[in-house]
Amino acid sequence: MFSGTFTALVTPFKNGFVDGPGLDSLVDFQVACGISGVLAVGTTGESPTLSWEEHHTVTGRVARRASGKVTRIAGAGSNNTGEALAATKFAAEQGAEAVLLVDPYYNGPSSLEIRREYLEPVAAAFPDMAVIPYVIPGRTGAQLLPEDLALIHRSHKNVSAVKEATGDIENMRKTRALCGKDFIILSGDDDKTMTMMTDPLIKASGVISVVSNVAPKAVSEMVGHVLSGNMEEARRFEKALKPLFSLVVVNTMESSAVGEVKCRARNPLPIKTLMAILGMPSGPCRRPLGKMTRKGLETVLSAARKVQAETPWVLSPIADHFRVNLEARLNDPRSWEGLAYDDY
Repeated sequence: MFSGTFTALVTPFKNGFVDGPGLDSLVDFQVACGISGVLAVGTTGESPTLSWEEHHTVTGRVARRASGKVTRIAGAGSNNTGEALAATKFAAEQGAEAVLLVDPYYNGPSSLEIRREYLEPVAAAFPDMAVIPYVIPGRTGAQLLPEDLALIHRSHKNVSAVKEATGDIENMRKTRALCGKDFIILSGDDDKTMTMMTDPLIKASGVISVVSNVAPKAVSEMVGHVLSGNMEEARRFEKALKPLFSLVVVNTMESSAVGEVKCRARNPLPIKTLMAILGMPSGPCRRPLGKMTRKGLETVLSAARKVQAETPWVLSPIADHFRVNLEARLNDPRSWEGLAYDDY
């Protein structure tokens, strides 16, 4: 079930509200491009700023739209175990095959507490639901350690996969060593997917991807070639996708009235900016996320133009599905009007 490419879907907005028809179109696009599965309401789907009513709306809509077509994963993580249980219950009722549980953020439980007081209650309450821990200490300030992951995998067989976004190769290797050869490790960082899949001490099975929002066919084929052992083709796809992988986080140095300032535009801001430029349903990010800086916007445009010029097949499915002229959109200032701050 968890081999291949799974898209962490953006949540499109229109006039401040969830864009339901736009979301349907994005799911259809992913299915048409051969994706393995979709994740609703992860970080890329702006889970921190959705109300629980909106959260359920997105989860249910994605689950229904993708039913019988691809694997459906629902983001159900929280820093409140009661909320995680309620979100998992709703996801199960909607037919999702799995839930993704990010490490509890801000209140900072230990790895022991994450296992005992968070993951185990959910896994025990929903034994028929696959529970995927999501380890990303750079965002949460907490971390489920490989030892506790191995222990819960032993006691709850529905915890048989992890989304690994620590960026720590040794942590990934320890996870494989402790959890065993059949445990599923999924990359949580697009730019590390190839490394994680080809390292014999990690052997990741695929990726939960941000970039596949715009390039689902290309990311899926890259992963598929690795899984089938066709490394020459896999490397060709990785090279073609590399400019897009660099957009998950965009760092720039900005001039302000009080000096130079480093600005970090984090996911999903760059990918939603690109989707808007390309004519896909996206809408703005919800506050406190805002807009790119002018330099950040130029970084996004430069990467997309490079891909379009050198490997146009990467983005061509967008043109076909959404009936847009990519060349025109990447060179017409009207396509990015209002997507960047005028000044710092």
